[in-house]
Amino acid sequence: MPSPPAYELIDIGGGARLERFDTRVVDRPSPGALGSRAAPAAWSAADLRFDRDRGWSGPACDQGPWPFRHEALTLELRATDAGQVGLFPEHLGMLAWLRDRVARRATSGPPPAVLHLFAYTGLATLAMADAGARLTHVDAARPTVAWARRNAELSHLAERPIRWIVDDAVGFAEREARRGRRYAGVVLDPPTYGHGPSARPWRLEEDLPHLLVACDRLLDTDGFVLLTAHTPGFDADHLARLLTDHLGSRRGGIERGDLAVAAADGRRLELGAFARATGGA
Repeated sequence: MPSPPAYELIDIGGGARLERFDTRVVDRPSPGALGSRAAPAAWSAADLRFDRDRGWSGPACDQGPWPFRHEALTLELRATDAGQVGLFPEHLGMLAWLRDRVARRATSGPPPAVLHLFAYTGLATLAMADAGARLTHVDAARPTVAWARRNAELSHLAERPIRWIVDDAVGFAEREARRGRRYAGVVLDPPTYGHGPSARPWRLEEDLPHLLVACDRLLDTDGFVLLTAHTPGFDADHLARLLTDHLGSRRGGIERGDLAVAAADGRRLELGAFARATGGA
């Protein structure tokens, strides 16, 4: 009998979602999880529960991190003060496309260089490294980069060619462009707001166009791009327009869609949007 998937959206409703991350069942708020719950009895089995006022509770609250195994990768998940666990499950559906973009280039030439901005705990970084890419992993939070390096160790990818960078995305991309660096692909998952290590503010609406201009200067002519966002107003069509406006020279079509996960009863929980330029390979 095949093993169950590492991630499962068990139920949604009442402004919350019930998820299984490998061995742990997590109950946490989700504003888009409207309507009634399909399996109300299942919620009592949660190992971890998050409340915005009281924080985390549940029988696994004092048990610390746990492993999450997806395909060839192993990530360490943890209950964070922000109500996150170190993985955005809606990104799991992007990995096959990223692996394919890398594999097409890796089989016909040297390992392709990929820039991953706002790279968080390294899910996409490690998937692309496993597929044969050379990665530059950039995130503004030093503890998060350390977490990603821990995930590389757990996934037996610590010796792969990955540069681990603590920096703000715009500043780093602009410096890379001035240095004449070239990349076969760029992956971005920008937040709505944020601050870099030097307290440089990030505002998605204002700063994303400037960042995409810098990325255009870095990309090979046939380079690929994946842009994801979780901000209201930045739907798939808007993200696709941004890529068209600022990366119009890229060969290949622009695809777009929703970032979502589906519950067992077929209901979808929408968690953002994506747009991607396929590149020439």
